[in-house]
Amino acid sequence: MGILMFVFIFNSLAQHGDAHGPDSCNQAGGLCRVGTCVSGEYLAQFCFEPVILCCKNLSPTTTES
Repeated sequence: MGILMFVFIFNSLAQHGDAHGPDSCNQAGGLCRVGTCVSGEYLAQFCFEPVILCCKNLSPTTTES
């Protein structure tokens, strides 16, 4: 019964809204994180909405000399 619930929840998360999946996030240079992005990162998209976020590093500011 527990495995059936896990499959149902995983399937529901994967099909919800803007969920792109971990492969899409990794190819775009991001990391999937549960809960919130860490300091220095921003939410780019969802791996599995709304629980698992795809976070990317803030790009460093460049100055031209």
